[in-house]
Amino acid sequence: MVPRYSRPAMSALWEPEAKFRIWFEIEAHATQKLGEMGVVPVSAGKALWDWWATNPKIDVEAIDAIEAVTKHDVIAFLTWVAEQVGDEARFMHQGMTSSDVLDTTLAVQLARASDILMDDLDALCAAIKTRAEEHKYTPTIGRSHGIHAEPVTFGLKLAQAYAEFDRCRDRLTAARKEIATCAVSGAVGTFANIDPEVEAYVADKLGLIPEPVSTQVIPRDRHAMYFSTLAVIAGSIERLAVEVRHLQRTEVLEAEEYFSPGQKGSSAMPHKRNPILTENLTGQARMIRGYAMPALENVALWHERDISHSSVERFIGPDATITLDFALARLTGVVEKLLIYPERMQKNLDAMGGLVHSQRVLLALTQAGVSREDAYRLVQRNAMKVWESNGAMSLLDLLKGDEEVTAALSHAQLEEKFDLEYHFKQVDTIFARVFG
Repeated sequence: MVPRYSRPAMSALWEPEAKFRIWFEIEAHATQKLGEMGVVPVSAGKALWDWWATNPKIDVEAIDAIEAVTKHDVIAFLTWVAEQVGDEARFMHQGMTSSDVLDTTLAVQLARASDILMDDLDALCAAIKTRAEEHKYTPTIGRSHGIHAEPVTFGLKLAQAYAEFDRCRDRLTAARKEIATCAVSGAVGTFANIDPEVEAYVADKLGLIPEPVSTQVIPRDRHAMYFSTLAVIAGSIERLAVEVRHLQRTEVLEAEEYFSPGQKGSSAMPHKRNPILTENLTGQARMIRGYAMPALENVALWHERDISHSSVERFIGPDATITLDFALARLTGVVEKLLIYPERMQKNLDAMGGLVHSQRVLLALTQAGVSREDAYRLVQRNAMKVWESNGAMSLLDLLKGDEEVTAALSHAQLEEKFDLEYHFKQVDTIFARVFG
């Protein structure tokens, strides 16, 4: 975890004290249920919860000191709790194994992290929707391969981003459901020394569902799916970040990150206004995607379990969720404050002498009886003159002066094909699909 890229609510989920509190809840709920079933004294569960009601501070340092001797974190925790609670604590962990505590806790943490991330996605989508509606009909150039293609609107660019992040939220909802499982099944997952009712009880109390077959650990295909979903979200973050970075290039400058009073862009060049936030987001997205691969590699554990996954998850659990939380919040701020320049968009649209309307002329020629091959040849030969003049020539003027073209289309018909508004006739339809 890097404090620079962390936010308090998400970071708090992964603090040692927060983890130990979940451990205690698992143990106390299990002990209480075992008491109700007559396996242990009812007083055991009561003793645990009575101590808990005093809201004791978890002494992380004391637990760590015990672990330094035991070399086992769960045993260290149980030992520390027993020292606080007294004799009744001996009934904790009856029929359970360490993975019951560790895996169920990770499920709780990832589920709660998902809730924060879904709120983040909601905030981002709300920001994108506001700006999309603001620029629903703001003309700009669409680009393919980085080259001018045909006109779009800036609102459509943002609508695409909204739809993508809306899909991300759906995927995260599914991933949360898949990760939120509970295992309290004992060694190698057979329930030999603990009843499945205990697992069901603990799962219900923690907002989870029982894992159908835990084999001592919750199967890691669930975790692989979860971290892969975070990686996809990161990819979507980078896609929008890269769009902003390209639009802020000096030669384009159709939009740029907000540059606050007193902000400096370069230690050497006072004129610089750099897209540092979206460049930073690109880097964070790379890190989040990097966490997906070890999660995928964790799927193949030996037999009923090994701990090769454990050290991996101590890294990727906190780091992936904390970084993604920060990145989504940062991107929301970028969108909310994004400086958008419609005049520059129009200037860029007009920069290449009307080349952006070439397809309409091509189609009109075919509809006027010209073969597609000839129509393409006629439009391209004039378009290349405009291209080679770097937009100094006008495609419309060249077409009007081309006898083969005017044999099929009148000047008025050609002029009609250069109407910018034609390209935006379905904007309402697309917006209805996205936001409807």
